[in-house]
Amino acid sequence: MAYHKESKMEELAHKIHSKISSPSSSSDSDDDKRSHARAVALKAKVYRLFGREKPLHQVLGAGKPADILLWRNKKLSGGVLGGVTSLWFLFEMLDYHLITLICHLMILALSVLFLWSNVSNFINNSPPTIPEVVIPEKCLLKAASCFTFEINRTLDIVRTIATGKDLKTFLGAIAGLWFLSILGSCFNFLTMVYIVFILLYTVPVFYEKYEDKVDAFSEKMIIELKKQFEVLEKKVLSSMNKEKKKD
Repeated sequence: MAYHKESKMEELAHKIHSKISSPSSSSDSDDDKRSHARAVALKAKVYRLFGREKPLHQVLGAGKPADILLWRNKKLSGGVLGGVTSLWFLFEMLDYHLITLICHLMILALSVLFLWSNVSNFINNSPPTIPEVVIPEKCLLKAASCFTFEINRTLDIVRTIATGKDLKTFLGAIAGLWFLSILGSCFNFLTMVYIVFILLYTVPVFYEKYEDKVDAFSEKMIIELKKQFEVLEKKVLSSMNKEKKKD
């Protein structure tokens, strides 16, 4: 009887303890949920460059091109960089021409395949298997459609600028063209393409590494540029209104 009484007392004490501890555990879980919600809200408020919401790898397509640009596969990225640098060195430093290079590579490839196919008959070896390459019509139509869309969009932007409806776009286009003209006077077209390639190969990986610092700095810069642009826009509009009143 004494043993049963002790066991009942232990069960009673355990129930009382569980009732007392359950509110604290539920409050702890509520606190965890609130802290998680606050963290999510803070993440949502963090400024990201160009207003992006996805990671940089997903913005770049999350495929092999993104892996190459962000140096996920260092051997492949290094190989691509070395190949492009070699081509630029051939064309720019050694004055090699693109058409000459293509013709020489085609001559070499066709000669090797032709000799291999003929020699294999004499040495009883299998000739090289050359796959049949056929470009699907859908791919060409899709590429033409994308190209046409980009041309139409560019023409629409030019029309918007020419009509004088958007001062911000006008100033951006003038600044961009002026910057390109300066680059064009310093470098030729091939060197400019190579510089763009190097920027694409270095800027994304450095941005991904120092993402928070760059985003914070760019947010301050954009706020300051917006203020300066508003001041400039007011001055331009006021001068235009004064000229209209004089007329």
